[in-house]
Amino acid sequence: MTIETVLDAFIEDQRGRISARTMRNYEDVINLLRHSLDGYAYQLLDEADTKRFQETLNAGDYQAFCHLFGPERIPEHFGEFLGYFMVKKVLASQDVLRSAATVTKKLATWLYEQGYVSEEERDLGLDQATAARDLPRAERLSELLYRQCSKAPVFNLNDIDSEDLIEDLLTIERIEPGALYFTGGIGPLAVSEQASALAKVGWDVYLTLVRVAGTWWVIEVGNVYAM
Repeated sequence: MTIETVLDAFIEDQRGRISARTMRNYEDVINLLRHSLDGYAYQLLDEADTKRFQETLNAGDYQAFCHLFGPERIPEHFGEFLGYFMVKKVLASQDVLRSAATVTKKLATWLYEQGYVSEEERDLGLDQATAARDLPRAERLSELLYRQCSKAPVFNLNDIDSEDLIEDLLTIERIEPGALYFTGGIGPLAVSEQASALAKVGWDVYLTLVRVAGTWWVIEVGNVYAM
């Protein structure tokens, strides 16, 4: 059994059990999972499997990973799929983001029930899927931070000292109502109380910050990583 055939079987098994709208979300998530597996899961292969994967890919099979390997490879990829692919590579709707963790948890359990993965592999998948429950929340925080960019004062970047300009992936270290603090002694960054209520300690945020007259301002926002 290959990943391709097993994912097809999972979708067919769910059909008729859930509403049409929910089914569409399941199909969207599973299709995105296929793309993620084919694009990124090869990174965990050993040398022999990497060679086999590369030869098949070079022969023109762009779904080589899902066509070559078995379902035991699926749960170990959930972290990459949910924590990177869904955040960095996909412009997903809130419905799909909310569904991603639910579908992957259901898939991990189904794979175990069908005998395709071990209990340990199932638990790995469940743990990673559970950690992804904050994806919609992180996406909302990113939107709020982006809106805040317009509040920055007018300045000339050429007049800003290097220590007052930061462009980096920053980890949230402390949260107060209306303020975020990042590792490395960066902060406070004034934000809306709605934004600070969404944020969680340990999340990573790609930001460009500038300090003007002792106050940090956000001028560019990338992704918020909740895993």
